[in-house]
Amino acid sequence: MKTKTGKINIITLGCAKNTVDSEALYSQLLTNDFSLTEKIEHADIAIINTCGFIDAAKRQSVETILSAVQRKNEGNLEKVFVMGCLSERYSKDLSKEIPEVDRFFGTNQLPDILEELGGKYKYELLGERAISTPHHFAYLKISEGCDNPCSFCAIPIMRGGHRTKPVEHVMDETMRLVEKGVKELIIIGQDTTYYGLDLYGERKLASLLASLASIKELEWIRLMYAYPAKFPLDVLQSFSDNPKICRYLDMPVQHAADNVLKSMRRGVTRRTTENLIAKIRESVSGIALRTTLIVGYPNETEKDFDELVQFVKDVKFDRLGVFTYSQEDQTSAFDLGDTLPQEEKERRKEYIMEVQREISLQQNESRIGKKTKAVLERTEDGNYVGRTEWDAPEIDNEVFISANETKFQIGQFLDVTITDATEFDLYAETV
Repeated sequence: MKTKTGKINIITLGCAKNTVDSEALYSQLLTNDFSLTEKIEHADIAIINTCGFIDAAKRQSVETILSAVQRKNEGNLEKVFVMGCLSERYSKDLSKEIPEVDRFFGTNQLPDILEELGGKYKYELLGERAISTPHHFAYLKISEGCDNPCSFCAIPIMRGGHRTKPVEHVMDETMRLVEKGVKELIIIGQDTTYYGLDLYGERKLASLLASLASIKELEWIRLMYAYPAKFPLDVLQSFSDNPKICRYLDMPVQHAADNVLKSMRRGVTRRTTENLIAKIRESVSGIALRTTLIVGYPNETEKDFDELVQFVKDVKFDRLGVFTYSQEDQTSAFDLGDTLPQEEKERRKEYIMEVQREISLQQNESRIGKKTKAVLERTEDGNYVGRTEWDAPEIDNEVFISANETKFQIGQFLDVTITDATEFDLYAETV
C-alpha cells in the first residue's frame, strides 16, 4: 500500500539538468507533506537521480544504486527508487540485474514517482523548485532534450528531442527563484541556442535573455551549453545591450580536425568554428570563452590530435575541459568501435590540459589590473573566496579577495580589482 510514511533522501548525480529535476521533485514532495532528509543514514526511502552520459557517470550511478540496495538488505532502508537518465536508458536491464530496486522511473516521470509514494503531482507548481544550490544562484533549464545528431551522444536517447519551455513559463519560474533570493541565473539546456525554434519557428534566445535581463533583482545571467553550429549571432548583441549578462560563454566545440568533426556530425568545420570565435570576441569585448573537447574518438589519428592541440594553442580558450571518448550503444558512432586504449586517451587528455595550464595562466594574467564584479561564496583563512563574471560555479576559477577587515555577506556582489593570478585562480581587492 502506498502511504506517506518515512523520510525520503534524494541523491542527485550528473549534470545541472539533473539538479533542476531533483529540485522540482523535492518541492513536490514537500507540498505533499512528505518528510525529507539530506542524509541517507536518516532515510527510510532513497530516490537516486542517475546519470547515463558516459561510462564513468554510469559506473558512479550503478555503484550508488548498489550502495543503497546494500543498506536496504541490511535493514537500514525500506525502499530504493531510481530515476533519471540511466534509468530511462537501461531500466529493463537494471531491473533484471538489481531486482532489489523497488521501481525504476525515466526522465519525465515525476508524476509517477509522486503516485508511487502515495502523493499527487501538482501541476500548478510547475516551475516551483526547492533550491539546492547556494541561495544566490540557481540553474534555469530553458529546454529539454536535443535535436542535434552528434554521433557520440546518447542524450536524445535518454531525454528525447528538443522541447522549448515557453517564455511565460521560463519567466514565471525565474520570478519564483528571485523570490527565494536568487541573484544569478545560469542558463542551461542540451542546446540553449536552439531555444524557440521548435515552438516559435525561430531562435528566440536573444529575446529571452533581454526579458530576463529586465528583472531588476537579478545581478548576473550566465549562458551555458551554446551549440556552435548555426549559432544565433543576435545573441552577441544581447551582451552589449544588457550588462547583467556575464561576459562569459560556454560553447562545447568537441574537436577541431575536420574529418573528426564530420564523423561526429557536428555540422561545423574548424574554419567556421574559428570564424565564429573571432566574431564573438570582436563583438563582446573581454568575454571569457569556455569549451569542452573529446579526445580518443574512434580513429582519431595522431595527426588529428596534433591539429586539436594546435587549435587549442591558436584559439586560447579562457576555460577548457577534456573528456575521453566513451563508446555508447545506440549512438551512430558505436559501430566505429573504440579503437584507442584508455591509457592513450588519458595521455592525450593530460597533454591538452598541460597546454591549457599555460594558456590559462596567460589569460588570467591579462586580467590583472582590471576591475570586475565578483560574488562571495565562502570564507577561507580570514579572506573571502568567490567568483568573477568570467567563471561558472564548480567548473571554473575562483577569486580570492582580501577582506581588509571589512565584513561582507556570503552571496554579496562586490566590485573588485584583479591583483594577481595563477593558472586556475585569481586574486583581488575590493574597489
